Amino acid sequence: MDAQRYEKALADPSDVFETPEAVLEADDLDREQKIEILRRWEYNVSEEDVALEEGMPGEESGLLRRILIALGTLVGPIDVSHTPPSKQHGLPRSSLKKGD
Repeated sequence: MDAQRYEKALADPSDVFETPEAVLEADDLDREQKIEILRRWEYNVSEEDVALEEGMPGEESGLLRRILIALGTLVGPIDVSHTPPSKQHGLPRSSLKKGD
C-alpha cells in the first residue's frame, strides 16, 4: 500500500476499506499497520455509537463487533478490563496484547 493510501486509511478506514475483514486480507499491509487501521476504525465507530445513544439520527450496524473480531484475529483476546471509563470506550494500546 502506498504511503498516501495508508495515511488516508488511518484518517478514515472506511474510505479505503469496505469491511474490517478487507483490512485483514490486505496483502500490502503488515500486521502493525492492520492493527493501527482497525484501532482507528474502532474508535471512529465507537464515537458514532455514542452519537446514536445521544439521539443523533442513524442506525446500529454491528460494525463495531466485526472490527473487534478482526482486531482479535491479529492480537488475540482483547483485554476489555483496560477500556477507559468514557462513553467512547476506545481501546488503548495496552488492551491489545501482541500475539505470536
